[in-house]
Amino acid sequence: MATTVLSNPTVSVGASSGSATALTVQVVSAVINDSVDALESTAFGQTNRTFVKGLSTATVTLTLLMDYTAGSTYALLQPLVGAAATYVAIKPTSAAISTTNPEFQLTNGLLTGMDYVNGQLGELQQIEVTFQGGTLVIDTTP
Repeated sequence: MATTVLSNPTVSVGASSGSATALTVQVVSAVINDSVDALESTAFGQTNRTFVKGLSTATVTLTLLMDYTAGSTYALLQPLVGAAATYVAIKPTSAAISTTNPEFQLTNGLLTGMDYVNGQLGELQQIEVTFQGGTLVIDTTP
């Protein structure tokens, strides 16, 4: 059985794919989720409930080390709070995009908020941000 250990993933975030900045060195964890609403389609005469696919919702949740220097966590993410169109791209490894190293791209997601300070004395600050909605594309083309 093959398994993947995320030892060298890449993460980029920005207002668009052309303006995305690599945040890989600040990311501690990443979760990508794509789910659909189940709409009940049961009609008279049926003896079991049936469902059809409704709207989908994609989310990308990142846990990051907080950094206030130019071009890092705070400077990159703070302007994206409330922006209706953001871009997040994640690959399992830094190798080229392929069928065995797909890039997961969320476009037009919404970042609803972020913690500006989250830490305790003597600890590294970590924040968690969630981009939701938009379109999730899985790119496997080199």
